[in-house]
This record gives sequence, structure tokens and C-alpha cells, in this order.
Amino acid sequence: MFSPTLYKQLRQVCEDHVQAQIQQFREYPSLDNLSFLKRMNRCWQDHCRQTIMIRSIFLFLDRTYVLQNSLLPSIWLMLCICCRDTGLELFRTHIVSDSAVQKRTVDGILEQIELERNGETVDRSLIRSLLGMLSDLQVYKDSFEERFLIETNRLYAAEGQRLMQERDVPEYLHHVARRLEEENDRIMSYLDQSTQKPLISCVEKQLLGEHMTAMLQKGLSILLDGNRLTELVLLYQLFSKVKGGLPTLLQFWRDYIKSFGGEIVCTPEKDKDMVQDLLDFKDKMDNVAQSCFTRNEGFINAMKEAFEAFINKRPNKPAELIAKYVDSKLRAGNKEATEEELERILDKIMIIFRFIHGKDVFEAFYKKDLAKRLLVGKSASVDAEKSMLSKLKHECGAAFTSKLEGMFKDMELSKDIMIQFKQYIQNQSEPSNIELTVNILTMGHWPSYTPMEVHLPPEMVKLQEVFKLFYLGKHSGRKLQWQPTLGHAVLKAEFKEGKKEVQVSLFQTLVLLMFNEGEEFSVEEIRTATGIEEGELKRTLQSLACGKARVLNKNPRGKDVEDGDRFNFNNDFKHKLFRIKINQIQMKETVEEQVSTTERVFQDRQYQIDAAVVRIMKMRKTLSHNLLVSELYNQLKFPVKPGDLKKRIESLIDRDYMERDKETPNQYHYVA
Repeated sequence: MFSPTLYKQLRQVCEDHVQAQIQQFREYPSLDNLSFLKRMNRCWQDHCRQTIMIRSIFLFLDRTYVLQNSLLPSIWLMLCICCRDTGLELFRTHIVSDSAVQKRTVDGILEQIELERNGETVDRSLIRSLLGMLSDLQVYKDSFEERFLIETNRLYAAEGQRLMQERDVPEYLHHVARRLEEENDRIMSYLDQSTQKPLISCVEKQLLGEHMTAMLQKGLSILLDGNRLTELVLLYQLFSKVKGGLPTLLQFWRDYIKSFGGEIVCTPEKDKDMVQDLLDFKDKMDNVAQSCFTRNEGFINAMKEAFEAFINKRPNKPAELIAKYVDSKLRAGNKEATEEELERILDKIMIIFRFIHGKDVFEAFYKKDLAKRLLVGKSASVDAEKSMLSKLKHECGAAFTSKLEGMFKDMELSKDIMIQFKQYIQNQSEPSNIELTVNILTMGHWPSYTPMEVHLPPEMVKLQEVFKLFYLGKHSGRKLQWQPTLGHAVLKAEFKEGKKEVQVSLFQTLVLLMFNEGEEFSVEEIRTATGIEEGELKRTLQSLACGKARVLNKNPRGKDVEDGDRFNFNNDFKHKLFRIKINQIQMKETVEEQVSTTERVFQDRQYQIDAAVVRIMKMRKTLSHNLLVSELYNQLKFPVKPGDLKKRIESLIDRDYMERDKETPNQYHYVA
């Protein structure tokens, strides 16, 4: 019967007590913010302890009278800090919802957070307790979070602008990462979880989103040039958090590769190291894509597009230099790599080769160098040669490698022919004291060589005729054309020191054999006797008299051979080896020779364009110019300009393969 009265009195006492607490926060306006916060927290903690004590005392009332009257709030609910009912409402109404008290409480909390952001130590447990209070009283979002996010936005907007001016990009990236880590730590320590998403978004927007382009313009090339992998990883991770971050990074990444690679390819002074620089650059970018950009397919594809774009900025030259680079790796005497390492190098070269549009230029130079390696026996490894051939076939198809494969086949067939020829020679009544080895080359498979007539010794001429008789007896209807520029020999020579074997070219052989007939000869006498062309003869004499192995003496001395010079046999020649190879002084590949090879490729392209036009017109009968050009672009496997196609079409019209429509000049008809 006393329960209603007791309940009303208890409620009134609690309300009076809570209302009285507000006075202590109004009586001390000069109190500093930290002291104010501590007093507020103490008040809140006292309130919580008191409610627990009252709840324990009046638990019986709560479980009898209140339970029987469902419209009354529970004493427990009224007092317990964990429930959102009358007890919490009292504290919110009389203390926290007072505008001055609430503002000062939030101001104090924001001040403490700002101090912590500036590197000072603050009482986190105090902040956590007060923010917990605001959350329990359901005023956290309206009273605190909105202002907190506004202040955060202001702080980081100003900080981002300032630090982008003051710091380099690597420093700035580490600062952003540290700030994000600090804010996540605040969420874990005292902020409500609901604040996490807007807070982190705010930091990312102000420190990253607003400065993406400026950061990449200022620092991406520095990071990539310096191979700063740690910062590149961080850059990718941070940009992946921001809307539009990765697409922006991808575009700058593509532009960097085009710019850096374009400088390698389009700077003639760097031609000597172009291919190695390209391989190193590709390795470096591959490592960045895999280690820093998590093998993101978009970045890998962008890298491929960029390589293809810049490597074809300069037509023909990269293809030529790649062919020469392969030659340097496959040539005998290359001790740089084991077979496994050589295979890896060839695989890397094929990746660069894949980007080239004018692969026929590569084929022309590769074929020229392969011929030298095979004919002079300078190939480092037949296995490596065939491995490279297999890679080219897989990449470009059988038609691309058919002539190259034909060269290998010719060399193998030549070995079989020589076995048969030696047996044939043994049955001759007059065996020769010269051992002849001949390589039979199919003209269509090999590079074209300029024929050169020289005066061979009678014994050599006789042996040539013997071979010709032997070969044509087996293969009637064929024509043999000797190529003295490709010949080489091993001569036995006798010096004061003793006998030596000298490995020389055919031109060097003809010069040295003259000294069996005389002691001294002039340049003119040697030219007349051998028939060697003047420029070639001077290089030959220079190799014999001015190089490391000087088997001839030149008078007067000097490095260059002049018309008035005379030569005699160097009987005092000494060398530690028994067999000595005297290298022919190769005339460096001149601009004319390079142009000649490129011109041959261009001529082949014209034939291919003509054939493609005729093939298309024969099938279609009638076609407009635009459709014909479109079909040609689809069929041709090398880069071609519209003007070049137009010239070939005009040429075919002049040769009556096709004709213009009389009424519509832009229409063509096939002429059967």
C-alpha cells in the first residue's frame, strides 16, 4: 500500500538531485576545459554509481509494484546507465542538454583530440568515458560527431595544402599513412564505431583525393626512377582507398612508361645500349607491377600498351637493333651467360620483340646475321639457335621462319654432301693436297650476296671443277655460283720459331699464298694478282700487317694501308698458340648497308601489298577505296600508311590488274 508513494518520492528525489548537479557547471565559468571535463566525468561516474546503489536497495519495489503497473518506468530502467529511459533522460535533460554545458563539454573533447593530433599526450580514458556518456544519452551524433567531422575536415584540408608544398611525395605518403593509422586507433580507443566510415573518408578525401594529380605529377617519376618499392606499395594501397584513385594512377603509370621508353627508343645516341636498356626497363616495370601493384591486370595491360606505343614511335630501328642484340648473344665467344641464362635472355627478348609492328625488318637483319654465324662457324650453340627459331615460329607462324629453317636445313644437307664428296675424292686418280669443304646454299633462303670475281690458284680452281662435276652429276639442272666473300681456310705456315696453322678468310689466303712465289709485293701487284676489289684488299692487308697477329710486314709502318705501301713476309713472327685465327677487319656496317637492308624490306612490303590487293579484288570483283583499304589493314602484318596503299593501287591500275569505275572514281573493278 506504500509502494505508490515510495515510488513517487524516489523519482522526485532522483530528479531533484540530478537537477541540482547542473549548478556546479554554471558556478565556475573560469574553469579550464580539462578541469571542466574531469568534473563532468566525475559527475557522470557518481551518477552511475548512485543509480546502481539505489537499484539494489529498491529492487523489491521494482519487482512488485512497478512490475504490476506496466505504465510505470522501471526503477532499474530509470536509474541504470545502460538503459535509455527515465534515469538517462533526467541526466540528459538537466545537465547535458543545457546548451552552455553541452557546448563546453564538446569543445573540451574536441580540444583534447586536437592536442593529441598535434602530438601531445592526453587522457584517453577521460575522452572515452565522456564520449560513452554522450552515446548512452543519445546525443553523440548531433552534439559531437557533426562538429568533430567538420573540425577534422578543416584540419586535414589545411594540412594537406601545407604539406603538399613543404614535403616531397615519399614523406607525404608516409605522413598520410600515419594519419590514417592514428585515426583508426582513435576509433578503437574512444570514438564510436559509427564514426569510422565518415572519419576515414574525410581524411582520405582531404589528404589524398584532393591532391591525387599533384602527387603523381610531383612524385611518381621520382618513385619509379629511384625504384622506391616501399613507397610505391604505399602509393598503390592509399590510392586504392580513394574514388578514382587507381584509374588516375594507371594513367600516370602508362604516361611514365611511354615517356621513359620513348626517350630510350628515340634518342639515336643511345642506340648502342637501346635493347639492353629496354630489357632492364621492362624488368623494372614488371617488378613494380607485381610487387607494388598486386599484379593488377589493368596495370599490366597498360604497361603492354605503353611499350607497344613507344617502341613503334621510331620505325625499323628497334627491330634492327633487337636482331643485332640476339646476334651478339648467340655468337660464339659470348661467355656472359650459361645455357639456362641464355634461354632466359632469349625469352625476355621475345617479350620486347612481341611489341614491334615491323617484324619483317627484324627478320631481314636476323637472317643476315644468322647467315654469318652459320657460314663462319661462329654460332655459340646449335641448341640455342634452334630454340630461338622455335620461339620466333611460335610467335609469328611457320611462314615467318620458313627461310630461316631452310638455312639450317642447307647446312645439314651440306654435311651429308661433303661426306659423299670425300669418298668421291678418294676414288680419284689424282688426289688433291687441298681439303675442300663446301656449303650448298639455296638462294631463296639466304641473304643476297654481291658476286665478286677473284683470281684463285690453279689447284683451287681445279678442285672447284671436281666438286662441280660431282655435284651436278647428282643434281642435274642446278646452277652453282661460288661466293668467295664467304670463304675461309686454314694454312700451314713456317716461321723461324716453327710451324703454325693460320686460320684466315679466302681473301687473306690469296694474299698470303703470293709470298710462296716472292718476298715483297706492292699493293698494286697484290691487287693485280688476286683480283680483290680495292677497299676489300686494303682491309685484308691491314688485318695481316697492322693487327695483333702480324704475319706480314708493311713498309712504311702505320695503321692504314696506302697505295704506295709494300709488304713482305714476317719470318720473325711469334705466337704462343699453334693455331692462330687472324680476324678479318670487318668494315663497320655502313649507313648505306643498313639502308640497303631496309630498302629490301620495303620492296618486299610493296610486293606483299600488291599481292594482297589483287587477292582481295579477285575475290570481291568490285570494291570501294575505303573498303579495300580496310581489308588491306586487316590482312597486312606490318605498319603501312594510307599514302603507300594508294600508290600501290595506282600502280596496279597502271598495270591493268584493276580499273576505276567510269562513273564512280572511288570504286574499283578487278580486271580478269
